[in-house]
Amino acid sequence: MECFNRQPRIGTISSAGKDGKVDVAVFGSPHMTDEKTVVLGSGENRTLANLRENPHAVYIIMEPGRGLMDGKGVRVYMTLKDLAASGPALDGYVAQLATVVGEAAASMIKALATFEVTEVRPIVDMGQGWEQSI
Repeated sequence: MECFNRQPRIGTISSAGKDGKVDVAVFGSPHMTDEKTVVLGSGENRTLANLRENPHAVYIIMEPGRGLMDGKGVRVYMTLKDLAASGPALDGYVAQLATVVGEAAASMIKALATFEVTEVRPIVDMGQGWEQSI
């Protein structure tokens, strides 16, 4: 949670539609509310369209190091649990966001996605035995 919620930071979210076509987009707004829940505000974009068709996504945060093995960050695998296109949750999120980024930017948020975290992996995970294959 500490790495995920650290600001400022930017990460990417990967999603795919029902046809399997993958998209990746830069998002700075996702926030972990607890170790199993992520909320994300989204405009009308490919990510939102994909989430409407396929509830699975991955958010990645990377802090580069001197070399590949020195990098820090996480890959957070998530499943969409709720998508609010109206109502108090979305309104509260937009109001809170407006205090940080301004009303014009916050008004572009059209949906609030709530995810369940299904897996967290390190940014670099070569798996067992990778040393022997190099």
